[in-house]
Amino acid sequence: MKSQDIRKAYLQFFESKGHTIVPSAPIVLKDDPTLMFNNSGMAQFKEFFLGNGTPKSNRITDTQKCLRVSGKHNDLEDVGFDTYHHTMFEMLGNWSFGDYFKKEALPWAWEFLTEVLKLDKDRLYVSVFEGSKEDNVPFDQEAWDIWKQFVPEDRIILGNKKDNFWEMGDQGPCGPCSEIHIDLRSDAEINEVSGRSLVNADHPQVVEIWNNVFMEFNRKADGSLEKLPAQHVDTGMGFERLCMAMQHVTSNYDTDVFTPLIAKVEEITGLKYTSNEVKNITEEQNKTNIAIRVVVDHVRAVAFAIADGQLPSNTGAGYVIRRILRRAIRYGFTFLDTKEPFINKLVPVLANQMGEFFPEIKSQQQLVTNVIREEEASFLRTLEQGIQLLENVMVNTSGKEVSGEKAFELYDTFGFPIDLTALILRERGFSLDEAGFETELQKQKARSRAASEVSTEDWSVLIPGNVETFVGYDQTENETKITRIRKVDSKKDGILYQIVLDNTPFYPEGGGQVGDKGTLISRKSKVESQKSDEESQEEIIEIIDTKKENNLIIHFAKNLPTDLNGSFTAKVNVDLRTASSKNHSATHLMHLALRTILGTHVEQKGSLVNPNYLRFDFSHFSKVSDEELRQVEASVNTQIEAQLQLVEHRNIPIKEALDKGAMALFGEKYGDSVRMIEFGNSKELCGGIHVKNTADIWHFKIVSEGAVAAGIRRIEAITGNAVKDFYTNQENTLSEIKEVLKNPQDVLKSVASLQDDNAKLKKQIEQLIKEKIDGLAASLVSEFQDVNGINFLVKQVDLSMSATKDLAQAIGTSKPNSFVVLASIEDDAPNIHCYIAKELVANKGLNAGTVIRELGKYIDGNGGGQPFFASGKGKNTNGIAAVLENAVNYIN
Repeated sequence: MKSQDIRKAYLQFFESKGHTIVPSAPIVLKDDPTLMFNNSGMAQFKEFFLGNGTPKSNRITDTQKCLRVSGKHNDLEDVGFDTYHHTMFEMLGNWSFGDYFKKEALPWAWEFLTEVLKLDKDRLYVSVFEGSKEDNVPFDQEAWDIWKQFVPEDRIILGNKKDNFWEMGDQGPCGPCSEIHIDLRSDAEINEVSGRSLVNADHPQVVEIWNNVFMEFNRKADGSLEKLPAQHVDTGMGFERLCMAMQHVTSNYDTDVFTPLIAKVEEITGLKYTSNEVKNITEEQNKTNIAIRVVVDHVRAVAFAIADGQLPSNTGAGYVIRRILRRAIRYGFTFLDTKEPFINKLVPVLANQMGEFFPEIKSQQQLVTNVIREEEASFLRTLEQGIQLLENVMVNTSGKEVSGEKAFELYDTFGFPIDLTALILRERGFSLDEAGFETELQKQKARSRAASEVSTEDWSVLIPGNVETFVGYDQTENETKITRIRKVDSKKDGILYQIVLDNTPFYPEGGGQVGDKGTLISRKSKVESQKSDEESQEEIIEIIDTKKENNLIIHFAKNLPTDLNGSFTAKVNVDLRTASSKNHSATHLMHLALRTILGTHVEQKGSLVNPNYLRFDFSHFSKVSDEELRQVEASVNTQIEAQLQLVEHRNIPIKEALDKGAMALFGEKYGDSVRMIEFGNSKELCGGIHVKNTADIWHFKIVSEGAVAAGIRRIEAITGNAVKDFYTNQENTLSEIKEVLKNPQDVLKSVASLQDDNAKLKKQIEQLIKEKIDGLAASLVSEFQDVNGINFLVKQVDLSMSATKDLAQAIGTSKPNSFVVLASIEDDAPNIHCYIAKELVANKGLNAGTVIRELGKYIDGNGGGQPFFASGKGKNTNGIAAVLENAVNYIN
């Protein structure tokens, strides 16, 4: 049974049981500050488990793209070394939100596996939770009794808290679970050792394929459990493992989920992958297999993340994606001998394979290919640089062990992989101080943990059962009450309080727009304040940010009101809100202008809207020309001057909005009903805050345009008062230039004349320097000394670094068997240069690069170059004397 058919069969089975099929949420989470990535099937449904939202149906089924590479659920370092862990994987799920529970979920699981898929019942084991005295959760007798109807008791296993109590994290929804495991070993192996003893023992062929989580608790900050508002079923089934069972293989990588990708790698590299059925392979073949598994796994994770809108970068989720891709590149570089970009060539195979169920990988195929290719090329250059740096480390190492501190510097500062460092050192006869490296790594991790450490208390609910209302589209101020609070303590921000209101005008960060700031104003009772001045009785709490988490709008404050049960006025900072709304509306107008002027291939790939400026990332294959930027600016300002009225459609069915021409963004999660924003021909799905009329923007000005990644450009622009300030600054700068130029009538003509004069003077200086070099060269030739048959010269000269370099080459070529070292000082920094005649390089094994690296120590510097010529720069000018004194040691 092919993987596509297995996926369809699962969804159709649960559709027949009254479930609504929903699409996968994006792999990258944008509106959940607690998670970078969707790491489980339940992540997109958290708000329903917590009672903060209502699902479209009480029964849902889906296949969810998941990524586990950070935090509690981190499988990255296992990937490639075994046959069943993955970074990205699919989680088949069926969900009940307060509807059915164990007596339906467990029989359905058994029915699907044994009657629809016809898996061998004698190879299946089930597990139930044995209970926990610590958490006061009893043995799951109900699940045991249900399973006894289908499975002999010797195939029912009791599982402990580690194996059979599922938790999303240290806090949050959780509950006991019942798993189904399958034994895929040969009959001979099964006869020798019972599969029962291998369940949950990390055996590669005795694996969990189905997990029924009975979500009924919430883990609190103090570790205790409280009952959720309702009982839920959260089913997760590893799609790749199920395919392994259905296709009668013993490795996920031997299924048709991976074999087309593996075949492409074999075609590109000329190497062969051996299936898991082949035993007793060589160590070399095992390394090849691991590398190929790493590559084909990682390309899936990276490709889908990019398709969902997350570009590789140096921070946050983007850094994780870059790290995954670089791991694949270095395995290819080290073990598959790939010195050119090749992983990008797997994207078309992936798109053809998975495009039916995940159309984003098809529609974004070209972008994904371009970004991966550019990242590969960039990191391969980094590897080349790192190898050169490692060469320098080996040259400067006393003995044959490279310190862990130096290896960590290469890893941390230059991104050079430690496993590649160790491999190169072994090949060159060096060893690595692994303990020292691990010490430095743990120090860094401790610093990182300390910087990001956050302690979050449980919610203190003041008004139970309240459904929060957002009124910010119509109001910037309203009367409200506090429904819940909690305290958060982080190393970065200190102690903050999170406040939820029963209705709020504060817009939470989302869709690229920053969250509102403002105040929460209460009136103290006369008992609390004896002051007669009415105004002094007001207590003002500053709201410093607003975010959304699990469908709750959370207001951040540094302190809490005195009376939490009082009435408050929630007041948005209108100046900041207005500035942000101008930038947000201008972003929509610019998106339309870019698609009109550059082409409809332009799609938004990221944005930031704050009160100061707007930033817009978009797909485009080349630099936007100055003329095109002027056209975009003119188009946006024409739309502003047209005084286009905002047309807002709230809660419009998404199909209707798309039929009206609204643009939907890849990587965004949309419900059945959406909000659509129109300004003339600009139509987008958007939940942000906008101006009522484009005239409110006043003016639009692009301030920069550049590349973010392959095929992705970024424009930064300003509107409103920021434009006024921009032109004021430009005018002031022009006035200063005029003053420096003695107030000429024609500033451009005066600047052009100045540039001409400068060019003439530069040519004269270059001629003078050339004459000086020629003169010095002629005089220095007489200072050569014969040392062991070598024409030797060392000298400090009064020239720039580049001129000293030219002089060293001129002198060196004037005599045979020459060895020249020159030094000079430029801008208080010493520089040194070494020329060695090619016959000395060939016959005596001398190397100018080695000479410069070693002499560079005296000037607190380093350098390198070719064996016959090298240069270096340092910090200590007093070390030049030692350089000149010790140069002769290389020819004695």
